[in-house]
Amino acid sequence: MKFTNSARKAMTNALRYFHSHSSKFIIAGALLGLMGFSLNNTRLNADADNGGLFLPDGFKALVVVDSLKGQARHIAVNSNGDIYIKARNHRANGGYGNIALRDTNGDGKADVITPFGKYDGHTYGTAMRIHNGYLYFSSELMVYRMKLKKGQLVPDSKMDTIVIDKPPYHEHQTKPLAFDNKGHIFVGWGAGSNAGQEKNRLPGSPGVGDPASPDKGNPWLIDHGGIWMFDADKTNQHQSDGVKFATGLRSLVALDWDPKSKSLYTVSHGRDDLRMLWPDLYSPWQSAMQPAEEFFKVNEGLDGGWPYYYYDQIKDKKLLNPEFGGDGTKEGDGAKLTRPILAFPAHFAPNDLLFYKGKQFPAHYKNGAFVAFHGSTDRAPYPQAGYIIAFVPFKDGKPSGPWEVFADGFAGVDPILNVSNAVYRPMGLAEGPDGSLYVSDTEKGKIWRIMYRGNKKTFGTDQLAAMEKRKMTASNIKTPDEIKDNLFKNMPSTSAVYTTYCIACHQSDGKGDGNRFPPLAQSEWVNYNTNRLINVVLNGLKGPVMVKGQSYNEVMPAHGSFLTDDQIAEVLTYIKSNFANIPEIVTPAQVSAVRKKTPIQTHD
Repeated sequence: MKFTNSARKAMTNALRYFHSHSSKFIIAGALLGLMGFSLNNTRLNADADNGGLFLPDGFKALVVVDSLKGQARHIAVNSNGDIYIKARNHRANGGYGNIALRDTNGDGKADVITPFGKYDGHTYGTAMRIHNGYLYFSSELMVYRMKLKKGQLVPDSKMDTIVIDKPPYHEHQTKPLAFDNKGHIFVGWGAGSNAGQEKNRLPGSPGVGDPASPDKGNPWLIDHGGIWMFDADKTNQHQSDGVKFATGLRSLVALDWDPKSKSLYTVSHGRDDLRMLWPDLYSPWQSAMQPAEEFFKVNEGLDGGWPYYYYDQIKDKKLLNPEFGGDGTKEGDGAKLTRPILAFPAHFAPNDLLFYKGKQFPAHYKNGAFVAFHGSTDRAPYPQAGYIIAFVPFKDGKPSGPWEVFADGFAGVDPILNVSNAVYRPMGLAEGPDGSLYVSDTEKGKIWRIMYRGNKKTFGTDQLAAMEKRKMTASNIKTPDEIKDNLFKNMPSTSAVYTTYCIACHQSDGKGDGNRFPPLAQSEWVNYNTNRLINVVLNGLKGPVMVKGQSYNEVMPAHGSFLTDDQIAEVLTYIKSNFANIPEIVTPAQVSAVRKKTPIQTHD
């Protein structure tokens, strides 16, 4: 290689300068190492097995931290590489709601792990975002922020309260956050109901409200089931201080602002339990397949249709929910509602959304959207599904192609019979300053960093082929065959009552989901007081309750109004005879005796 005289002179001067100031460069490098994770991913050694993940060709991954005591919800990465995590379990995290991570030796692994930020919160609190030099985070009821200082890992600034919600706690109360380019913060307000019923999750209970009459609408839609817009810098704002930006969204956890199209987007959770609540209208396969998880571009005034309608991605139509007179075919006024820009398979559980702005990944990913799917709980008798990171290519503010599988392997088992079998469940997404993608897990608090090490110029169909094959063949992603993929087809010993009414929450192994629905396996509620157990089935139960040392705060519907004494005796005998419980035969006479002593109740 030949150099011009001017080039040689410039190189010589540069080398002289470096040698004369080498100590300064070494000190500066050391300081950068103390200030955050390595910003040069090419110097990092990816894990030999990519942390257990399957990725498109050219992508590599390393595990930043293997586990966190407080587990993890959403995640944010600062400009120096420091990582901030919303803890899922405050109690296990020393009472703190947040966790800060730092890498001080440049190997990409967290060697400083510091819990911080004490505030009231349960397992639904979700958000962790960095915006304009502030760290924003949320509990179920509040949105907070703390000022970040350059080089300081744990902020010591006061904790500002930005948005205030009112009790009580309920399901779907997550408070995800997004910010526009005009000083606004968007806050998701999930509805504490599955399908707007008079009695939540009670089979046959009708829906409240008239789909055709806004003045007689479902009460949850007054101040829940939507997105509210606030001033991002104003403190102590109540819901009434904000603007109701969108409605008809049952449960939203995945929320992001796309700076390219200057628009807000969400991927919302569809309703559950079509088979359990309406067994005469939906087969197990139909219930596993419906309804879609809907990807919306959220313009002000959007109505997603909940609780009156759901989106059938197979028929490509909004259909009337059975609680409001639907039967799987009736459309009502569904055609008048906003259509999703894309539909994902049922029950995948979209829990974060991120529009990619970096330059590290190939051009295929520029401005596209990554979606973290936490995974299903109620697809039985078919394999549980989701548990992946998906990618949606975008152009001109809308999808430019079908969704792709970007990362799989989190669950660690195939098939996923019960949600409790999944080793990890992807939850949060964040983009690092170098363009790496970070993924958090709820079950053990594991964090991955995904990097691109291939040739960006040649990236294309061939590099995506293996992931496309996984989309078509992996049991947690593909559309299951109604007969062949029924995991219970050779299990005649299962209880008809259990598989219809109990399995969606408590799972086929009786272990629940570890968060919302308690275990029946080796449970003190199952083994030590049969009359109490019968009463719970007859009359239901409201939380919070402690089961095997963990608090649960969901609603157990009353089943006494529609199950006979024989049916309750059968299902309780089944539960007590399985799941490593103490075997016992429960008789119809026992159920009848308890029924006579306690009037049958139903619970919202």
